[in-house]
Amino acid sequence: MAHRFTTRVYYEDVDLAGIVYYANYLRFIERARSEWVRELGLDQRALKAEGLVFAVRRIEADYLAPARFDDVIEVTTAPERVQPARALLLQEVRRGAELLFAAKVTIVAIGPRERAVRLPPALRAAAPEQAPAEAPGEGAGGKTRA
Repeated sequence: MAHRFTTRVYYEDVDLAGIVYYANYLRFIERARSEWVRELGLDQRALKAEGLVFAVRRIEADYLAPARFDDVIEVTTAPERVQPARALLLQEVRRGAELLFAAKVTIVAIGPRERAVRLPPALRAAAPEQAPAEAPGEGAGGKTRA
């Protein structure tokens, strides 16, 4: 299930034309990820005290339409795939029903020695149920494709 984070576009977020400066979408999705992690019951300050922090390893972003000063926007965060040491999250920014920005974000957990470590159990449990993989050449119902 997707986590939803609503915010408003402030004057500090826009350029002289009144549209959101492209890098600020990364701020919006960062805030949404932080709220998602909090909702999972993870205290990032406590994790940091134990030597564990989250880091973005990769991001793929599509800027589709501009947000403008004073718009109310909603950021959704949904895990697409969670592995023991990394998670692929899908994040979208919308103004009402209009999709403005979409990103695929890979996050990892970094341990005390600045190396990747296993994600906390609460985050790993956020993974959507995965459908069983089909064998090569099989479609629905297990029949071989023509």
